[in-house]
Amino acid sequence: MSHPFKHFHTVNKHRFIVFRNGCHCGIGFHCLFHDLTKYGHKEFSLSAKYFTGTHSPVLEERRAHDLFSEICQHHTRHNKHHWEYWTDYFKGNIIKKTMPWIYATEYVCDMLSASYVYDPKNFNGEVTLKYFEDHSKCYHMTQATWEYIHWCLSRFAEMGFKGLKKKDTKAKYKELTARYPCIEALHIPGAGELSI
Repeated sequence: MSHPFKHFHTVNKHRFIVFRNGCHCGIGFHCLFHDLTKYGHKEFSLSAKYFTGTHSPVLEERRAHDLFSEICQHHTRHNKHHWEYWTDYFKGNIIKKTMPWIYATEYVCDMLSASYVYDPKNFNGEVTLKYFEDHSKCYHMTQATWEYIHWCLSRFAEMGFKGLKKKDTKAKYKELTARYPCIEALHIPGAGELSI
């Protein structure tokens, strides 16, 4: 059974909280455009079909279709605040690029919003940080991207948005991107050589 109105309300609530979070982080205007693809037919119809209200419809779609998600494929390839957007595949190898500061920061705002929207009673920074630590083990992020997001979520858990001022996050991002390469390759056993 599809739930278009409930899904529409959830998307609106999520986007408003991302915008509010973004204002705290100095990227409020940028976050006005967060997740607009969720209103398009490709994502909206499937998300409404698999809506539960307690977690992302992507999980339910994966359960119904042998783990493949059309929602996720479309969403992550059209929204730069997802790490998947910054991955490429070449000769069976996974090529990772560091997310630009504004999109990595939007990702933090997104995670905090999703944590609140799906479980407001238990929301706190520690919960979001733990979720990231548990799930990011299988994310294909560069070291700089992972460390920046982890640092932001740790700061939020300790200090709230006072720890995520624009000047502080930009300084940390600059420090990390100077320390690590912008592009990293994950060589999969049996894959071809990376040379062209």
